[in-house]
Amino acid sequence: MFTSEQEKIRLEKLRSIIERGVNPYPNRFDRTHTVREIRETLSNGKDVRVAGRLIAVRKHGKSTFANILDDGENIQIYLKKDILGEKYSLLELLDIGDFLGIQGNTFTTHTGEPTILVEDLILLSKSISPLPEKWHGLQDKELRYRLRYIDFIVNLESRSAIETRAKIIRLTRKFLDDKGFLEIETPILQSLYGGAFAEPFKTYYSALDREFFLRISDELYLKRLICGGFNKVYEISKDFRNEGQDRLHNPEFTQLELYEAYKDYTDIKNLVEELFSYLTQNLYSSSKIIYQDIELDFTPPWKTVRYFDAIKEFTGYDLYDVDYKYVKKIIEELGIDISEDSAMIKSGKNLTPSYIRDKLIDKIFGDRVIPKIEQPTFIIDYPKSISPLAKEKEDNPDLVERFEPVIAGIEIGNAFSELNNPLEQEKRFIEQMVQREKGDKEAQPLDEDFLKALGIGMPPTGGLGLGMDRISMVLANSRTIKDVIAFPQMRW
Repeated sequence: MFTSEQEKIRLEKLRSIIERGVNPYPNRFDRTHTVREIRETLSNGKDVRVAGRLIAVRKHGKSTFANILDDGENIQIYLKKDILGEKYSLLELLDIGDFLGIQGNTFTTHTGEPTILVEDLILLSKSISPLPEKWHGLQDKELRYRLRYIDFIVNLESRSAIETRAKIIRLTRKFLDDKGFLEIETPILQSLYGGAFAEPFKTYYSALDREFFLRISDELYLKRLICGGFNKVYEISKDFRNEGQDRLHNPEFTQLELYEAYKDYTDIKNLVEELFSYLTQNLYSSSKIIYQDIELDFTPPWKTVRYFDAIKEFTGYDLYDVDYKYVKKIIEELGIDISEDSAMIKSGKNLTPSYIRDKLIDKIFGDRVIPKIEQPTFIIDYPKSISPLAKEKEDNPDLVERFEPVIAGIEIGNAFSELNNPLEQEKRFIEQMVQREKGDKEAQPLDEDFLKALGIGMPPTGGLGLGMDRISMVLANSRTIKDVIAFPQMRW
C-alpha cells in the first residue's frame, strides 16, 4: 500500500519513533484552546494546549520555528532545545503532515506574529503519505476532486466553499423552522418514482423481492403529507437522477422541497425572495454579493418575466402557439445541439406533436435564455404539457402557474401552484404514460396511490424545489457544482 520512496522513508521514521518508546498514535489529547481561539483572543504569556497538523518547519541550529494548521487556521510555534531537552531530537523524525500536540506559552515576535513557545511536544499521528510538493501544490482540478481530503488541507478556498454550503443548509432549515414548517423525512427507496422529468437509478429490494428506484424527487410524498393534514412541510435531502455530469449537474444532489397549504405560486415567489435575503444577510450582511465578477442584487422584488416573453426577448422568435415543424426549424437556425437528447425527441417520431414541440421549446429556453439572465429573476407561466403536476392558469388553460428562479445564468429551482384535482391529475399522468410508451424515458409514470391521496382531498397548495448545490455555488462564488460537493463522483 505505502510503496513510494518517500513513504518508505517515513515508515522507517515511524519504526524509529516506536523504538524510542513513543506511541505515534495516542488515543486523545486534551486541548485548552483551538488555534482560532488563540489568534482571536491572543494575550502574551497565556498557558495553552493546542493541536494541529505540521505544515512548515524552519530550523536554526538549536531552535526551530514551525507552523501547525488546525481547522483551517494556522499558528507559528517556537521550539528550543534548552527547553525541550531530549524531546527536541524528535524533530528529526517528524514530517510535514504529522499531527502534533503542543503545550506552551503565547507571545508575539518582533514582526507581530502570534507564536507559541513550546514547553512540551507530543506526536499525535504520524503522516505516512506526503502532502503535495511545495504545500500550495494540488492544482490539477481532477486530482483535487478525487483526493478531497488533501484538497481541503492545501486549498483553503475549497474548504471555504464546503463551510459556506453547510451554513446555507443550516440557515435554510432555521428560516423554514421559524416560519412554522415541519421537516419530515420521506422514502429514498421507492416502488414508483415521480415528481420530475428524469430517468431513475434502479436497485433491487431483496426483502420485498422486487425492483425499487432511488427517488428523483420528494414531491409526491410531501404532497401526500399535505393530503394527510400537515399544512407546512419540507425536506432537505438527497435525490438521484441517472443523467450526465457537467458544471451544473451531479446525478446525486441535495434538494429542498417544501409545500404550504392554502398558498399559490405567487406566495412561494415571495418566500423565495425572503429566503435569499435571509441567506445573504446572514452570510455577508448585505443583499449584494459578487459571483464570478458579477454583482448580484437579491433585494426584493426580483424581476419577473413570462416564459414565452423571455424566449422572444433573447432569441427574437415568438414561439407561443406555433407548430412542431416551425420549432424544429428554429432549433436548426439557432444551431442548438440536440445530439444528446433522446432519439424520439430528435426525430419527433411517435411522440405527440404538441408534447415534442414544447420539449424542443424548452430546449431553446435552456440553451439560449437561461444562460443570459444575470440578476435574480423569476420566469413564470410554462406550457402545460411539460408541467404535469402544476395547476392551469385560470385565464389560459395552455399554461400553468409555475416559475423557475434563475440567477447568474443558473436555473436553481422550480415551483408550482400544485394541481389538486385528482381527475385532471389522472389525465395528465395518462398523457405522460403515452409519451413514455412511445419512447420518452423521462416521462412520469402513473402513480395510483398518489391519485388516491388526491382523491381524499388536498387543499390549494404552493410547492417549491430548490437545488441546494446550485444555491451553494452562487453564494460561495464557485463556478462548478463539484466545488460545493465534498466528494463528487468522478469517472475512473
